[in-house]
Amino acid sequence: MTGHDVPAPVFARAPDGVALACQHRGQGPPLVLLAGQANNHHWWDDTREDFHTVRSTVTLDQRGTGDSDKPRGPYSTAQLADDTVAVLDTLGIERADVYGTSMGGRVAQWLAIRHPRRVRRLVLGCTSPGGPHAMERDTAVRRLLAQPDPEAVREALADLMYSPRWRAAHPGPYRTLGDPRMPAHARRAHLVASNEHDAWSELPRITAPTLILHGDQDRLTPPGNLELLATRIPRARTRLFTGARHAYFEECREEAAALVRGFLTEEE
Repeated sequence: MTGHDVPAPVFARAPDGVALACQHRGQGPPLVLLAGQANNHHWWDDTREDFHTVRSTVTLDQRGTGDSDKPRGPYSTAQLADDTVAVLDTLGIERADVYGTSMGGRVAQWLAIRHPRRVRRLVLGCTSPGGPHAMERDTAVRRLLAQPDPEAVREALADLMYSPRWRAAHPGPYRTLGDPRMPAHARRAHLVASNEHDAWSELPRITAPTLILHGDQDRLTPPGNLELLATRIPRARTRLFTGARHAYFEECREEAAALVRGFLTEEE
């Protein structure tokens, strides 16, 4: 699909009336792809085609991003999960596989907890359970992301997303560094939603078969969170990608996509 024939988004309505832009592409059973904090659906532009041999893909611009409404906060990851259900309802999808990365993985946790009948299989990438049990990024990373210069922050984020070797071979542009159209209030609301996420006590309620993925060099969301999630989600499987940073799904694209496809289609 080229830039000239990408279909216009469909709009769903969240429970509170917020308009949510969503995109459904490809053929076959649906796979919902949930993007990271302060990013729109373009987070998945470089990789969503990898799943179209076995699934159609559904993305959305979470509230505050892309073509969706950008109301004042507060937002929460549980609210964003309910927004995703509104998208499924609008598209007439009763049940879907769900793959969430970074903050999208936090949203995916609540989707599987609060709406278990809607989630067939669950993939969580570069994410954490949140709250006091999570393994937090170190102080140096926090300082890098708190710099007053937006370009310095963007460069720091690119370095946290991708290894120098991968960036040298893939000079960009990168689609994972934030939605440039987001207003400041929506960025703050996304940050608060991600920071206040805490699904620890509810994770054992997840019934969907679950695969948890992470890069072993991830400083944005430390890889120790993979095992923390695995101890809480019944029968979860895990895979750690050697040498990959936060955006393992691009840096280890071929291996990661094949692993997800295999997980989604086994026993079919």
